[in-house]
Amino acid sequence: MVRVGMSLLLVLLVAISATQAAVRSFPPFEQLQNLENPNLRAVVPFADEDNYRLPNDTIPSHYAVSLSTNVHTGDTVFNGTVSITLDVVVQTTKIVIHARQLENFTANIVRQGVENPVNYILTYEYEDAREFLTLSQTGLTFPADTQWLLTISYQGHLRTDNGGFYLSTYTDEEGNTKYLATTQFESTDARHAFPCYDEPSKRANFTITIKHDPSYNAISNMPVNETASSSGVTAFNTTVNMPSYLVAFIVSEFVYSEGELNGLPQRVFSRKGTENEQEWALTTGMLVEKRLSDYFGVPFALPKLDQAGIPDFAAGAMENWGLATYREEYLLYNPVNSTISTQTNIATIEAHEDAHMWFGDLVAIEWWTYLWLKEGFATLFENLAVDLAYPEWDIFQTFHAGSYQSALVYDASATARPMTHFVQKPSEIALLYDNVPYAKAGSVLDMWRHALTNTVFQRGLHNYLVDNQYTAANPDKLFEAIAKAAVEENYAVPATIANMMGSWSNQGGVPLLTVTRNYESGAFTIKQSTYTNDKDYTNDKLWYVPVNYADFSNPDFRNTEATHYLLNQSELTIDANMDQSNWLILNKKSTGYYRVNYDTENWRLITNGLTTRPHKIDPRNRAQLINDLYRFTTSGRVPHATLLELLTYLPQEDQYSPWSAANTVITLFNRYLSGDADYAHFQFYVRELVSQQYDKFGVNDLSGEQHLVKFTRNLLINIACLAGLENCLTETKAKLTALVEDGTVIEPNLQSQVYCNALKQSDDKNFDFVYNKLMSSTDQAERRLLISALGCAQNTAQLEKFVSSSIDQSNGLRVQERITLLSPAYSRGEVGLLASIDFLQRNWDEYAQLNTGFGGVNPLYSDIVGISAYVVNTKQKEELQKLVDTVKDSAYVPTTLQASVDANVNANNAWLEANRDPLITWVSAFRSGSSALNASILAIFACLLAAKLF
Repeated sequence: MVRVGMSLLLVLLVAISATQAAVRSFPPFEQLQNLENPNLRAVVPFADEDNYRLPNDTIPSHYAVSLSTNVHTGDTVFNGTVSITLDVVVQTTKIVIHARQLENFTANIVRQGVENPVNYILTYEYEDAREFLTLSQTGLTFPADTQWLLTISYQGHLRTDNGGFYLSTYTDEEGNTKYLATTQFESTDARHAFPCYDEPSKRANFTITIKHDPSYNAISNMPVNETASSSGVTAFNTTVNMPSYLVAFIVSEFVYSEGELNGLPQRVFSRKGTENEQEWALTTGMLVEKRLSDYFGVPFALPKLDQAGIPDFAAGAMENWGLATYREEYLLYNPVNSTISTQTNIATIEAHEDAHMWFGDLVAIEWWTYLWLKEGFATLFENLAVDLAYPEWDIFQTFHAGSYQSALVYDASATARPMTHFVQKPSEIALLYDNVPYAKAGSVLDMWRHALTNTVFQRGLHNYLVDNQYTAANPDKLFEAIAKAAVEENYAVPATIANMMGSWSNQGGVPLLTVTRNYESGAFTIKQSTYTNDKDYTNDKLWYVPVNYADFSNPDFRNTEATHYLLNQSELTIDANMDQSNWLILNKKSTGYYRVNYDTENWRLITNGLTTRPHKIDPRNRAQLINDLYRFTTSGRVPHATLLELLTYLPQEDQYSPWSAANTVITLFNRYLSGDADYAHFQFYVRELVSQQYDKFGVNDLSGEQHLVKFTRNLLINIACLAGLENCLTETKAKLTALVEDGTVIEPNLQSQVYCNALKQSDDKNFDFVYNKLMSSTDQAERRLLISALGCAQNTAQLEKFVSSSIDQSNGLRVQERITLLSPAYSRGEVGLLASIDFLQRNWDEYAQLNTGFGGVNPLYSDIVGISAYVVNTKQKEELQKLVDTVKDSAYVPTTLQASVDANVNANNAWLEANRDPLITWVSAFRSGSSALNASILAIFACLLAAKLF
């Protein structure tokens, strides 16, 4: 399952934590987190039983599931019968399975393989806490090594929170409300559709039959069994052996496009009227599946593969085997109106789900403790498969700017949990869906792909998939498969694969490599420690760290294989025989998952190297130098001047990942300094960095450009307008005005930047135009863009109208959109922050009752804590405290609300105390001429040198 996170370059700027801020800790809005946790539920205080796992006395081998629904009328009632063929492993007097929110059970059981079998009527007990349905009959024993057929009839209701077997609605082209029933079972919601052994290792075959109105159609994991089907009854072929959470079915009026590649039929389903938007997903899906099956050397296991876009869908997408489901905005692409971002999202998310068809589906995980064993691979291959399909995109720059950076930030806590993390309860399982099993695991796996060579890694994955297909695996199986590949490829490894890779999966956190050079001998020493935002924190963690390096005399970043290792040791000296004037950079292409700090002289040499010949250093390394220096600077490890001087090379930078890193730094600094009396000095500095590239890229979208150019242009527009660059402000406003006044269309790829920056300076006419466009749009990707842009407004009345629309049930907002409006407003500056506080002060009770979808944290609580992450002055603090005092005793917020708010506000205050003065002092000097003169001389020198050397 994909969670929409930094792989999509989005940021959830909400931290829900009551922990005390550590010394020099990073404030919550600097901690890049996934946009959503698709399986998040409110953490319910379950009972204290030791074991939430089903007993292993019995195991299933086959389910026959029959469901009946009248969803075409909007009726939520469904009736079901499930017949489970089960084997008794250990003699028992009861059968225990899962059920959730089901009722009216009747059950009977018949022994298989005997003459004249008796039909036993069973009684049942239900335990709410563990959701155990226990079936038995007095005096009846189930002997070991026997097989039984258990049949249960029951009734349920389609849910409205986008979980389990649930109801979704949309408005058709004639304005009629249409209903459909669909599923979202990961992690523990298959039990809502039918009683089952709802654990990932309890694999079985499934035969699904659905009764529905003849005007509707049904699709599921497998092709339709035409012989067993009839009007209003759709039966499907029996599945291969699979976990219950991967079962899926949809009852709807969906239409589809179809194609075939590599002998595999594929279809894309969505609501009527969107047929012309299915082609990109269909084409990409076929190409990505081909690249994956070729890479793994293992063919896709099922006879067909469908993708379906769902109007109401909490997760980004879900890897149901043979029937993946998506939010519409992550599947539908309109070649006229959709953006390059939408196109990229569809490709990467589809690749993510397709990768799951091998990692998670073909080979399941033994338990949710090992969630990373499927999500980490899906995160890696959402990029690698796209890179293989569309190499000209250079997609790993976006991976580096997104998942990789997100993981490093998330992992910088002293309490960061490991990738392998024990869980039992559904509430514990739900909380696993964050950056650790996705972004971190994907980054760690990519590190080993490079360190051990792609040849060994690729063969290792083939071994893993072949050796464990149709079973459930744990990390040891992966390590064994890669170790086997190393032997097969005659590739020497310096320690066991289990020890090397296990040191990353079994402990949390991320290493910091501190490099000290001996400028006389040419050697350098690497020391590893745990990186946290508190530079004084220490512990005894050690990793097996793969290392390689490049320097000025050999600036070849292509070969990313490890040349040296810190083998669970704290220090390593490498005799590089390096000239003292050479810059040294570890971790070529920034594929290793760690941060690197250098001695003062090497930072100076790197800065000089960037200023004179920046493109001799790989773009991802240029980006990582910026990201690392920001963290080192604001945690007190490195002087602020080191970062600010290095950034003066940016007028020569034209690549996406370095500008993404610079955008993060500039945006974060801006959030603290925008209300400062000396803010103009910071804006001047940023204008000097961005103006040259802004002029080069411009504000017009051009056909035939390299993929990342469009992403880079958007970053430059945002930075230039933030810095108050007159051309940027004028040109973005003119584009919006031309749209409103003359109907001149804004190029899709520029809409987000134009809307946002123009609305910052917009009159009511332009604001209302964008607002009304949101309310009438049927394109979910466009709607998300417009919601984000409207929050950019800096007029109090406009913002009040916008945030108040969240509780206006008569407007065109969808249920899941209503709780997304405040964040774009309060995260864009003081005007929006105060408007959001005022709105909640007046409407807190109504806002708290909005539907969060799929369980979830109450929106009143999450937004108050989110607001606190942006509070940087006394006025803001006082207004927020009034709101907290108003709601803190309500049932909608936990007792930890005050502590969570205080922790965020105090962290922001600590950041300002540590960083404001050195920042303002340096940028003031830069503006007054001393640093600016040096920067200008360096720029002129760089141009002259470039003319001579290239």
